[in-house]
Amino acid sequence: MKIAILGKPFSERIAPFIQKLFDELLLRKADIMLVEHFQLYLQNTLEIPNDIPTFKRGDDLTGVDVVLSIGGDGTLLDTVTYVGAQQIPILGINTGRLGFLATISHDSINVALDALYKGHYTLDDRALIRVDSDQEIFDGINFGLNEFSVLKRDSSSMIAVHTYIDGEYLNSYWADGLVVATPTGSTGYSLSAGGPLVLPQTNNFIISPVCPHNLNVRPMIVSDRSVISFEVEGRSSSYLASLDSRSVPVDMNVQLAVRRENFVARLVKLHHVNFLSTLRSKLNWGIDNRNLFQK
Repeated sequence: MKIAILGKPFSERIAPFIQKLFDELLLRKADIMLVEHFQLYLQNTLEIPNDIPTFKRGDDLTGVDVVLSIGGDGTLLDTVTYVGAQQIPILGINTGRLGFLATISHDSINVALDALYKGHYTLDDRALIRVDSDQEIFDGINFGLNEFSVLKRDSSSMIAVHTYIDGEYLNSYWADGLVVATPTGSTGYSLSAGGPLVLPQTNNFIISPVCPHNLNVRPMIVSDRSVISFEVEGRSSSYLASLDSRSVPVDMNVQLAVRRENFVARLVKLHHVNFLSTLRSKLNWGIDNRNLFQK
């Protein structure tokens, strides 16, 4: 099996588990590739061979069977940008805090590897959001798994986000910003902004204003076959455009629109893990002492 690995620095207590991961992969004679910056970190942290080949963002990963993302949810979001349209399956190993997307705990690595090699998993295709603009703003990586956000840059005046769906005027959101989330992103920033939770396989976008000035606007669910476009105005000369964990300042005159990307992020899902169980275990969703007696 050919495996590409991306990751971020981890705590000292996690190091033995990651060492076991590499030991097990080498024992299984896996063909390993490491992202450049992670290899430099690992060589000073673990005992790994010095001749493991490396790759960087934009490289062709043809032939790779699976990509391991070692870190938290932010690492997995970053991993999606390396895989892109190649749609290679991604398995997230959580060495961070929440781990909503990176569902494999560091102490379950061996179980996950067994399942991976035995084929005891399914592939969970997740829709991506794409940003189109009349000026390049995300260095060509204009897709994300969670959400696209338009936000004010300072701490004083709000912005107005004039929003259109398939060219038809929807509303002018006077707010600190606006979030357009995928179903996967419904558990992230959109949720904090008051948006609803939606199941991953629903074909929609969630539009959620951030701290709106008008109390009569609420989050809205629209088809992900729609094109959502924006015109932004405010007292500043620019605003902040954010795509997952990547943020850039954008001039007010830049035209922006979002739509569903024509490829997906393919997440490896082990048979004992599902979205509803993750909701309960990671977000304490519906925790109520009365429910303990229902099982």
